[in-house]
Amino acid sequence: MPSIPLVTRNLLIINIILFIAKQFLPLDDLLSLHFPTSVHFRPYQFITHMFMHANLMHIFFNMFALVSFGGILEQAWGAKRFFLFYIICGLGAAIFQLGANYYEYYGLVQNIKHLGIQSGLLNHIFNLDLGNVRTGGDYLQMIEPYLKSINFNIDLINEQDIVSMFKATSIVQGGMLGASGAIYGIMVGFTIMFPNAELMIMFIPFPIKAKILFPIIILMDLFSGVTGVSLFGGGNVAHFAHVGGAVTGLILFYLWKNKGLTNNFKRWN
Repeated sequence: MPSIPLVTRNLLIINIILFIAKQFLPLDDLLSLHFPTSVHFRPYQFITHMFMHANLMHIFFNMFALVSFGGILEQAWGAKRFFLFYIICGLGAAIFQLGANYYEYYGLVQNIKHLGIQSGLLNHIFNLDLGNVRTGGDYLQMIEPYLKSINFNIDLINEQDIVSMFKATSIVQGGMLGASGAIYGIMVGFTIMFPNAELMIMFIPFPIKAKILFPIIILMDLFSGVTGVSLFGGGNVAHFAHVGGAVTGLILFYLWKNKGLTNNFKRWN
């Protein structure tokens, strides 16, 4: 890969190696970023999650964007500055998404506070393997032995309580993975550096300038994150991670600008 700059090339190789490795090894629990109260959470996952991907389509689009835009930024900024930017944007994305998850989680826990279940037992329940749980009845049957162990009256739990507990369990057990947050930061950096670059995307038969295309994509993610209505198809998309990566990239770039660190960037039209 002689035409791909060093850092971009190494990031591409690491992502591909880990994607192949996860087809044979149970790496998701180990390297994906988990909710802090999950039994699978480890601090290093703030870094490792951005090198993991869910499926072939996920890694393809992220790596395509990395090579297409990241390579150009690396040539303009230099290897060290580009790598730092990439990692910080990935961290910012993780923090934004965990913040959004915690906000939802806190609301769900407040919904069931009237049940009087101690936080330690509640967290243990939220970490139970969902396995073949598909309905509220299945979930209640799964947690019933643990509640009976504290002589809890199961009849006190209503349908809304079960929904809240199930959603909280899903948050605790959900893993965040992918380079998308860092990629969104790269998109922002590319837009600032090359706002008038004309880009072609699928299903649109005319070029769109970066300063128009990327803000629209970010606003679509923000809309999906706030409303829960996905405009990108499919579910399990970490929309706030995308927005977080973009916001982090924007803030970081202008912090560098205010410190005069962008004066030596090669800006191309």
